[in-house]
Amino acid sequence: MKTASARATLLTSCTLHFLHDGFADLLYALFPIWAREFSLSFAQVGLLRTAYSGALALFQIPAGFLAEKWGEPHILAAGTALTALGFLSLGMAGGFGTLLVFLVVGGLGAGTQHPLSSSLVSRAYEEGRRRAALGTYNFSGDLGKTAWPPCVVLIAAWAGWRWATRDVGLVALVTASSIPFVLRRLVWPGEKGAGPGSAALGSDWGIQDVHGFRLLSAIHGIDNGSRSAFMTFLPFLLLGKGAGMDLMGLALGLTFAGGAVGKFVCGVLAERLGIIRTVIVTEAATGLGILLVLALPIPATLFLLPVLGVALNGTSSVLYGTVAELVVPGRRSRAYGLFYTIGIGSGAIAPPAYGLLSDWTGISTTLTVLAAIVLVTIPLAIFLRKSVER
Repeated sequence: MKTASARATLLTSCTLHFLHDGFADLLYALFPIWAREFSLSFAQVGLLRTAYSGALALFQIPAGFLAEKWGEPHILAAGTALTALGFLSLGMAGGFGTLLVFLVVGGLGAGTQHPLSSSLVSRAYEEGRRRAALGTYNFSGDLGKTAWPPCVVLIAAWAGWRWATRDVGLVALVTASSIPFVLRRLVWPGEKGAGPGSAALGSDWGIQDVHGFRLLSAIHGIDNGSRSAFMTFLPFLLLGKGAGMDLMGLALGLTFAGGAVGKFVCGVLAERLGIIRTVIVTEAATGLGILLVLALPIPATLFLLPVLGVALNGTSSVLYGTVAELVVPGRRSRAYGLFYTIGIGSGAIAPPAYGLLSDWTGISTTLTVLAAIVLVTIPLAIFLRKSVER
């Protein structure tokens, strides 16, 4: 692909990532509001997180197959429109059941974005700086995570959370209507997705190093599940320490801002220290950071959260760029769908599981257990070394 078209593809994919990741993570700011208004337990809050991220995870593999038949632009547009419908409907929710249904609808649509945008960027930079392009794409998602939660908190404080979700739905709807017209000229002629004969090498999923892909996916699953659980219950921890809604929104914004910086910082670390050492450093820092958040007062916690965000999100940037190197080009849509399904599926299962633990033992015990589980990724990273070196 020509340089200009490749850059345009990257810009469009980054815009979609900014929106969809922001939509997913603004829910963290709404959970305490819904919990208070609808008298929800921690387990129910976890199920709401699962409704969105679980639906998102389940539709990623089908999205990859559909893109091979119909092309990424059409499936991305349809998915974004479905996400718009979910958020517009949230404004009419009357309780836990309707919240659950509308979040499933929004999550199904969001399931198209990660595998298809990653595939587009990977192919656009097939002969260029692919890891750097994917790092930029991942960074854009963290910008969305940083920007959207504080905005939703402000709108909710000013006009109510129902108007906040409707505004999000309108933004998604406008974006969905423009995707086919923009991406139609960016995907090179004659190629909608991966052709049926393009996976002559590797398995039907196109995975050339199955052992390495399994280890990479396992680390991704633990990392994403731990991050999802921590971000779900961080607002409740802060509210329990006496923070108000304004400080809670600030805390989420600081954490996501640190995560955005972590995409770049960990990319630099990976180049200097290597992928394995970087994963070990970030996961060890994540476990220690969670324990410190438990122990520190609110002012010190606010200073720590951006640093924790760097470690919390930085690992994923290292992992995403490695996927394309383990998969043949023609099967990347479905392979990325599988990889993201494992990671986001873990992120969907973790909140209700940790929510039940929180109902039984309290937030502090739950986050202590979470910090210990994060450290399991360190031996897995050591086992991954041979595949990375190959």
